[in-house]
Amino acid sequence: MAEKKDVFYGTGRRKSSIARVRLVEGTGKISINGKDLDEVFGEETLKVIVKQPLTVTNTLDKYDVLCTVRGGGFSGQAGAIRHGIARALNEANTEAYRPALKSNGFLTRDSRMKERKKYGLKKARKAPQFSKR
Repeated sequence: MAEKKDVFYGTGRRKSSIARVRLVEGTGKISINGKDLDEVFGEETLKVIVKQPLTVTNTLDKYDVLCTVRGGGFSGQAGAIRHGIARALNEANTEAYRPALKSNGFLTRDSRMKERKKYGLKKARKAPQFSKR
């Protein structure tokens, strides 16, 4: 019978994006929605954001990252994946990884969301042009 590998789960959220992340012991391959990291995110800064928790904890080539992400844009999705990876790493080895992840702010959910549109306004804060007469 095959050996059972340790699998760690984490859910990350940012803006309107939700990422479900699985960490499996492996070689450091990052797969997002069945595609490679380079195929999903073209911009180098987004790739760096996704890899940040793994870089900080020196586990870049220790775990394979398998995740599904829905909603939002590229930036929100990258932030959600980062949050999910950090939570999964925290579950994997709390004593060793938590201080580094916490001090860099990767375990904190970024609560900034789009503000709702109010009645009488064109957008959340933009009012119609004022005319005295």
